[in-house]
Amino acid sequence: MKVLFAASEALPFAMSGGLADVAGALPKALRRRLIGCRVIMPLYSSISEELKEKMKFICHITVPVSWRRQYCGIFEAHIDGMIYYLIDNQYYFKRDGLYGYYDDAERYAFFSRAVLEVIPHIGFIPDIIHCNDWQTAMIPVYLNEMYKSDKRYSNIKTVFTIHNIQYQGKYGMELYGDVLGLPEGRESIVEYDSCVNLMKGAIQCADKVTTVSPTYAKEILNPYYSHGLDEILKQFTYKLTGIVNGIDTDVYNPETDSMIYKNYTVDTINDKAINKKQLQKQMNLPQKNAPLIGIVSRLVKHKGFDLVKCVFEELLKADLQFVILGSGEWEFETFFYDMAGKYKNKVALKLGFDASLAHRIYAGADIFLMPSLSEPCGLAQMVALRYGTVPIVRKTGGLNDTISDSGDGKGNGFTFSDFNAHDMQNAVWRAVGGYADTDGWNVLRTRCMKCDNSWGSSARAYIGLYKELLDK
Repeated sequence: MKVLFAASEALPFAMSGGLADVAGALPKALRRRLIGCRVIMPLYSSISEELKEKMKFICHITVPVSWRRQYCGIFEAHIDGMIYYLIDNQYYFKRDGLYGYYDDAERYAFFSRAVLEVIPHIGFIPDIIHCNDWQTAMIPVYLNEMYKSDKRYSNIKTVFTIHNIQYQGKYGMELYGDVLGLPEGRESIVEYDSCVNLMKGAIQCADKVTTVSPTYAKEILNPYYSHGLDEILKQFTYKLTGIVNGIDTDVYNPETDSMIYKNYTVDTINDKAINKKQLQKQMNLPQKNAPLIGIVSRLVKHKGFDLVKCVFEELLKADLQFVILGSGEWEFETFFYDMAGKYKNKVALKLGFDASLAHRIYAGADIFLMPSLSEPCGLAQMVALRYGTVPIVRKTGGLNDTISDSGDGKGNGFTFSDFNAHDMQNAVWRAVGGYADTDGWNVLRTRCMKCDNSWGSSARAYIGLYKELLDK
């Protein structure tokens, strides 16, 4: 089985968010299970020179973009047992950052068409093209409308993964003729709510549509979560499924992590206390045996910080501490900055992002708070489990699929259902109460560390999906 994994970003080359983690880790997990998986992505100018030196030029072709043809260079790189193809066009990709340009629709329409055009030139005809988010949404559309009559493409199937339905690739209808270049009379494929919607086109044309957790696959059928796409998704529920992402258990491994103060395993979990004391010291908090609650997040409403803000000072009446890392909306940055100044012995804040500090919070905190309004999958709660830091989460999306309440004696965290500040507060009180029971808390955090959130289980689920598509 041969899979071409198409993404607008992938580690180790380029990253702006969680998609790069997925595109960096899932293909490797597939390859370890003897799936012939290769990755294709744009060749951005921001890619390091060290990585560019590992690329080999294959050839160049021209790619249709509506009525014109554009240069397309094809490069190949072999890194850590994986084969990557990088699509070069300096007009589209020699820019600062990855996204946010007026012509993003044209840039990724070019990339989507290039993915199909390069197939005869790379010596790799895939059985499946696995597309990710709106930037690759035109691949299933172009394949169905323009390439299926060619025997080299006739048997190729497509999977389209929605990582976050909020970002759909929505543009004015004028994009249709000048950029997309679909056959005349086929506007309805990408038309939705009187505009061009690239994700809608992929949902309609792909053979399978996946999201990054089973709960999120159900949630996006509800207008509250769908950002307007629930009606089209309801038409195609027969091809919709949810598969939870994994985490890189080599990067997030308390036994070998060079960023934390003291390495530990599930058998030496008491050494976690050393990480807590050193984190308290680094963040200028008193080194005391009070529950330390960690937050590593974008500080935005979407992540549930309205709830935290509502009851934060009430929580601080208890003997506990917070250490917070993140940046985001001015409202929340200012709030936590004021709280850190007012409660110096209880609240420590670092605005921005610091990878080393993030790892130290995962290792040093007792509890990890993640009260999201919605969360397609979530990464931080699974990382927290890996480090024996007990999560408190709202039951939404991937949080619901990876964290279960420990009230039954079997769960791996504390959960609440309604998006309500006092429900969240009650979950915090239950966690603080659990922390006071030293023996029970040790059982719970040991259970957390034994959870398997590696990419292996996700890869097996995707392989099952691929086999279903190919009827193998």
